[in-house]
Amino acid sequence: MATESDLTLPQLDENDVAFGAGQAGLVSTKDSPITSKNAADLEQLFDVPVIVSAVLGNSRMPIGDLLKLAPGAILELDRKVGEAIDIYVNNRLVARGEVVLVEDKLGVTMTEVIKTERN
Repeated sequence: MATESDLTLPQLDENDVAFGAGQAGLVSTKDSPITSKNAADLEQLFDVPVIVSAVLGNSRMPIGDLLKLAPGAILELDRKVGEAIDIYVNNRLVARGEVVLVEDKLGVTMTEVIKTERN
């Protein structure tokens, strides 16, 4: 895991900041042309752990009913058979998909990527 001393910040010079044309006399780097990125540009992030959850559905019940569940009990979910499941990364919905069987293990194939607006 990287420590603060392992991280290097780029050295900025006067060409990296522009003054004059933008709001309040400043020009944001958001106004700069977008340069293409590739996977190598993200290499420092490859080891960052994330939590991925594939949610088949949800159900609500009183704790008393939950305690009465036994092996073999059927728990009704809020989804229908064949309906897409939700895929979350760090509790943020990022995609929908389908459950697949790969050899003897369950997996998920993404069928739709959810794009959200960034602030």
